[in-house]
Amino acid sequence: MNRRKPANDTGAGRLRLLGGKWRGRVIAAPDDRDIRPTAQRTRESLFNRLLHAFADQGFSLTGAHVVDVCAGSGALGLEALSRGAAHVTFVEQAPAALDLLQRNITALNAEERTRIVRADARSLPRNATPYDLALIDPPYGTGLVEPILTALAGPNWLRTGALVTVETAADETFAAPSAYAVIDRRVTGQTAITVLQRL
Repeated sequence: MNRRKPANDTGAGRLRLLGGKWRGRVIAAPDDRDIRPTAQRTRESLFNRLLHAFADQGFSLTGAHVVDVCAGSGALGLEALSRGAAHVTFVEQAPAALDLLQRNITALNAEERTRIVRADARSLPRNATPYDLALIDPPYGTGLVEPILTALAGPNWLRTGALVTVETAADETFAAPSAYAVIDRRVTGQTAITVLQRL
């Protein structure tokens, strides 16, 4: 059974972007919470780390090309755009999530800096240009992390040295495929964020 966490601190059906160009802007979140956006506290912690902690690994969010996998409402990818990423590709397959994602992109006039790929994240289509950062937030407890990481290790999805963030429940574990090195793991409440680097 998928364990869900509180969606946001703004109220049902709304999410607030936390930093950058769109700081304070409210985007749509699901009223029924079948789609589980990353909680505000976790998003804040994650993006503070991405902005300041990984320069030694050759990463900068400014100008980065990002893929948001299991994108749901798009909150992670849109937060990345707000904070300086150049472009975000959203990977999602659920019809309700795709509708919500498109509405949020349109509300921010972000169509020129985004792309939606309707696909199963375990079996990704061919990709032309590799990404600098992947944000992965699958449903908790479903065993999807390892097959998604394996799919992203395929041709042209991640450049050598790219960062990958994986959100799971705090008590959930996964084995990183050999194409990655785990470089950081932080627990915030009931949520863990693991950061890996593409080798």
